[in-house]
Amino acid sequence: MKATIQQKLLEIEEKHGVKILYAVESGSRAWGFPSKDSDYDVRFIYVEQPHWYLSIDPQGIGPKRDVIEEPINDLLDISGWEITKALRLFRKNNPPLLEWLRSEIVYYQKYDFVDNMRSLESDVFYPNSMLYHYLNMAKKNYREYLQGPEVKIKKYFYVLRPVMACKWIEKYSETPPISFHELLEDIIPEGPLKDDVNQLLKRKLAGDELDLEPRIDVINEFVEDEVERLEEYAKSLHIEMEDPTELLDGLFRGTLEEVWSKS
Repeated sequence: MKATIQQKLLEIEEKHGVKILYAVESGSRAWGFPSKDSDYDVRFIYVEQPHWYLSIDPQGIGPKRDVIEEPINDLLDISGWEITKALRLFRKNNPPLLEWLRSEIVYYQKYDFVDNMRSLESDVFYPNSMLYHYLNMAKKNYREYLQGPEVKIKKYFYVLRPVMACKWIEKYSETPPISFHELLEDIIPEGPLKDDVNQLLKRKLAGDELDLEPRIDVINEFVEDEVERLEEYAKSLHIEMEDPTELLDGLFRGTLEEVWSKS
């Protein structure tokens, strides 16, 4: 499948006249708990040709779209963000983007862009926005999937992961890892809760689709308690940071020169 994805990326470059800088797997495969029928969620960052940026219309407006989205099929979901869009989201500590930087399934990487971007992460890290992103995700998924006496047990992963990500940020004041396994081992202490989560994980990875079953009270109680506590913690954070825009402008301009001077 990797070869198929890499060929698709080359076709996108040719079709759109862009250069792809970085492409990775996102979603459940990257998180470490794919289902047997999980598709491939490929995400990439690309740069347009210099003349695209030298116009009176800003990027992302009208015909100057700052995303590339390929038609989704049963096996492959592939889309990308233009570099300035990616860097603006990086400035905002966009969690999906930061997860891309941590994906262990890399399909393509060229030029110095991603390494330089990672080196600036400490200059843009702002825990407040990231905490609220993961908290809102946990609350939304909990409301939608885990309220009844019977629930789709596999949906617990889509609530537990953002809760553990929040606890990682609280504990280490840094972007959490993408791996569910790493979060689980570090964040949840040994005991009944961890045993139940590990059992669910084994079943899911073994191909058990985990349809409607009685909800697991120990997990529900953990989620409810932690969401309430983490909301109060997030409100208590008052962190000032310097505007990193000048650094990110420099990264953009340097990448534009590196990519197209070699092409």
